[in-house]
Amino acid sequence: MRFYPFHVGDYQAHTSHLTDTEDLAYRRMLDLYYLNQKPLPNDPARIARLIRMPGAVVEIDGLLKEFFVLQGDCYTNKRCDKEIASFTKQKDGGAKGARIRWDKARQEGGDSPPIGEGNGEGIREGNATPIATKNQEPRTRESRATRLPPDWEPSDQLIAFMAKERPDLNPSHTIMKFCNYWQSKSGKDATKLDWDKTFQNWVLAENERKAKPASQDPFANRGGV
Repeated sequence: MRFYPFHVGDYQAHTSHLTDTEDLAYRRMLDLYYLNQKPLPNDPARIARLIRMPGAVVEIDGLLKEFFVLQGDCYTNKRCDKEIASFTKQKDGGAKGARIRWDKARQEGGDSPPIGEGNGEGIREGNATPIATKNQEPRTRESRATRLPPDWEPSDQLIAFMAKERPDLNPSHTIMKFCNYWQSKSGKDATKLDWDKTFQNWVLAENERKAKPASQDPFANRGGV
C-alpha cells in the first residue's frame, strides 16, 4: 500500500524521546512495513540497507525491540497490521462489488462495466467508456472575420450570379463600388466571414434599389439672358 493514515499527535507522543537518526530510521521502517504489507525481517543490518541507512544498525536494532514484537523470524507492529488489514478489506470489498456490477452489466447486454470500474485492481483503461465532456469533443478551427483583401476579385461563379440576378447592372461599376465601400470602411463592421456571400448580398441589395429621379436643372427651362 502506498498510502496509510499518519496520526501526528500519536506519533509525537510515542517518539518524542528519539534522536534525529532514530526518528528518521523509524519513519522509514514504517514506510517499508506498509509498502511491502508485511513484517520486518529479524535482521537489523538488512533493514538498514533497505531503508538506506547502513550506518544506523544499532539504532534500528533498538527501535525493533521498542516498537515491534518479534514473532518467529520477523518483527510485527500492531498498528501497522491493523491499517494493512483495513486496507485489504476495503480493496477486497471494492473488487467484489466491481465484479458484481460487471456481471450485471454484461447480463443486461453491455460489453463493459460501468465507467471507472474494472476487475478490482484499478480503473480499466482499455475498454472503459470515456465520459463525454466538452474538453473531449473534437475541436474544429473556427473561421475568423477578415477585411476585404486589396486584390479581391469576384470569381466566375459570382460574375454569373450577378448576370443572372441583375443583368442590367454594369459589372465593372458594381465591383468597383463594392470594393471601394468595404475597403474604405472602418470598425468591426468592416470585417466579414465570407466575402463571396457578402458580394452576393450586395448584388441582391442593388437589385432591390430603385433608381432615384434625376435632379432637375433649375436653369433648364429658362431662356438665355
